[in-house]
Amino acid sequence: MSFTVFQFHPQIQKALDTSGYASPTPIQAQSIPPVLAGRDLLGLAQTGTGKTAAFVLPLLQRLHTGPKGKVRALIIAPTRELAEQTHSYIIKMAEHTHLRSMVVYGGVSKQSQINAIRKGAEIIVACPGRLLDLVNTKIINLSTVEMLILDEADHMFDHGFLPDIRRILSKVPRQRQTLVFSATMPKEIRSLAEDILTNPATVQIDHTKPTASISHSFYQVEQRNKTNLLQKILLQKEITTAIVFTKTKHKAKSLAYQLQKTGCRATSLQGNLSQQKRQLALEGFKSGTYNVLVATDIAARGIDVSGISHVINFDMPSTAETYTHRTGRTGRASCSGEAYTFATPDDNKMTRALERSLGKKLVYKKESGLKEKMQFSGDRREHQPSAGISKKVSLTAGTRKFPRSQTVA
Repeated sequence: MSFTVFQFHPQIQKALDTSGYASPTPIQAQSIPPVLAGRDLLGLAQTGTGKTAAFVLPLLQRLHTGPKGKVRALIIAPTRELAEQTHSYIIKMAEHTHLRSMVVYGGVSKQSQINAIRKGAEIIVACPGRLLDLVNTKIINLSTVEMLILDEADHMFDHGFLPDIRRILSKVPRQRQTLVFSATMPKEIRSLAEDILTNPATVQIDHTKPTASISHSFYQVEQRNKTNLLQKILLQKEITTAIVFTKTKHKAKSLAYQLQKTGCRATSLQGNLSQQKRQLALEGFKSGTYNVLVATDIAARGIDVSGISHVINFDMPSTAETYTHRTGRTGRASCSGEAYTFATPDDNKMTRALERSLGKKLVYKKESGLKEKMQFSGDRREHQPSAGISKKVSLTAGTRKFPRSQTVA
């Protein structure tokens, strides 16, 4: 199947040809036709499957004709990184059109955004907080919006953005086209999404099924031993680039600092960072200055980095769908990848959910299979036995409780 089947305007097709895009991905092939037809849509697919193009391309086609200089499309994203990523893609695909896009989020100069708005734009990509600020001060007028897109909707709904989304909905026309895209969509979140959709087309592309090119490894470990285990894995496995997921912003920051003290090229990406520091962290990870990025789930949305060799779940995800989304950041574009997950005795409920998602019993690696912890000293690795590291025994099929650990002196 070729993109030419959609009969995009020649100026849009030219951008596709220049970028080397020949064939649509499944989410694009199934989403673009109903969006072009003007239908609301709920699109569910794993990360890295091309959801951004699935709404940007038909959006550009629909806006190509019609008035200019007024806001006709609004794209809401949960993070600044995702907003920037989407905005950059729009600029790329709209290069040969007269459509203009701008990005709006907090943490940077409001005046520079106001100046850009006054120049006129048909498309706004925004995070909820700064958008509402500019709407409430009448800098942005949403009364002319024809298309509303919620990207990564699960995280907007699930991380406290719902009140802001409701306020934004009250500012846009009721007669509009609404698209909701997400990598994960628990049942309770799906019901919220469907509240704002009218007779939507639904596209689901194995959004709960882990990517086949990823190998999954699990380690039994007590909470207090997680950091030592992570250090040993980072030193002894063939890890070129890795994202390490934690539950909280504070833990992401402190864990990255602990890794740095051992000589690891690590940085963190979490909500407490200023926009400048977030950009430095992300750019450093992309360029190779850092090869380990410690992040929370929501901060990691919008990270567009190819060639990630490993994903490490330092903390167990809260749902099987979140596990799929996290691990999907490796093994992209048919490349192989590895996912490591640390499981404590308190994670039994989640491990059973992962067994159902993966379709098999989880086999746990022995922590004792790794050598004693080593630390960096400059560019040399110095061998230092680690006291208090637990020796683990792998689970056998059907075993639910963790075995007792033995302490290696």
